[in-house]
Amino acid sequence: MCGILLKTFASNLKKYRLEAGLSQEKLADLCELHRTYISDIERGERNISLSNVERLSKALKIPASKLLEEE
Repeated sequence: MCGILLKTFASNLKKYRLEAGLSQEKLADLCELHRTYISDIERGERNISLSNVERLSKALKIPASKLLEEE
């Protein structure tokens, strides 16, 4: 079962990816990650390292903290 922080991160990642007009595949390319890894993150099925949080935030051009903020 995934925790609240992981669910928040997953939801925010998808939200900011869609706002940026990026497919999972394009975001994965920008981060040099695999598309299925992005999909797993967005479904809350992967724990993610801080280095990958940083890669994602840079690709989305947002502060990493935005990916962890609860709404």
